Amino acid sequence: MADLQEASVTLPSDPASVTTARRYVCGVLGEWGLPAGSPAVDAVRLIVSELATNAVLHTSGLSPTFTVDVRLERSEQLHIGVTDSHPRWPRQEAAAVQQDNGRGMVIVRHLTAESGGSLQVTPTETGGKTVWIMLPWAVPVA
Repeated sequence: MADLQEASVTLPSDPASVTTARRYVCGVLGEWGLPAGSPAVDAVRLIVSELATNAVLHTSGLSPTFTVDVRLERSEQLHIGVTDSHPRWPRQEAAAVQQDNGRGMVIVRHLTAESGGSLQVTPTETGGKTVWIMLPWAVPVA
């Protein structure tokens, strides 16, 4: 396997794109050898859904598209980033039990930590940001 594998897709900031982003990332991970039914895929599926949803819903129309980057470094570290052009960084807000939304970043942080990974937000050159998750790669190298 190569030292670095990369894949990327740019999608319109539309609710239907969340499903497309999730399927895209899961498809890439499958091509790279991660079994479709593994717990790691389930965690990534939910993380990508939450990050893509945030890119669509919380950019106030200032980001007409968002990009999902997937990188695998030396078969050890998986990086998934969701980039949008809105300058506001995600906030972890306390959500009331009755609320239907507001828990996305809490879920992302929990799943990332539970999987032994980390989360980072980085600015883009154009004034937006990328929310990155880094996870240990869950496929043994043959």
